[in-house]
Amino acid sequence: MDEAIKNLGEWTDEATKQMLQSLVNKKRKFDRHRQFHLLFMWMTMIIIFLYLSFLAFKIIFPHANSFSAMVSAFINWPGNTHLLLLSIGLYAYMNVLKEKVDKLESEYHALRCEIIDKSNDLWGKGEAWEKRHIVFQMMKERYDINLFYESK
Repeated sequence: MDEAIKNLGEWTDEATKQMLQSLVNKKRKFDRHRQFHLLFMWMTMIIIFLYLSFLAFKIIFPHANSFSAMVSAFINWPGNTHLLLLSIGLYAYMNVLKEKVDKLESEYHALRCEIIDKSNDLWGKGEAWEKRHIVFQMMKERYDINLFYESK
């Protein structure tokens, strides 16, 4: 458990601390996967751009006068199949990563909304309720998790 969550005080019980830690873990996992997806997306787009540029300058422009010569040059180049399959595979994997990122985001958002909805039960009344804004502020500043409102 993170030190900031562990040192919240006696007005935040252990179950609430575990929920907050779980939320932080989900946020970190979501951010890590989102960064990986973004990196992979840029890598895929650059490789596809380079492949299409190569096709344009080595196959399409030199053989622009004859479609059959263009198709023949496209088929006869041995690395074409590998780069085409690589491009298709990278694009497909990029879409798989996007689905995973969307799933992680929905799990993170659902837990965040659950904590917001249950804040009356988690902090109760009295002193704990008065100090819950300290927890919310700490989560916002330290982990960039907004517990004040449900909107993303």
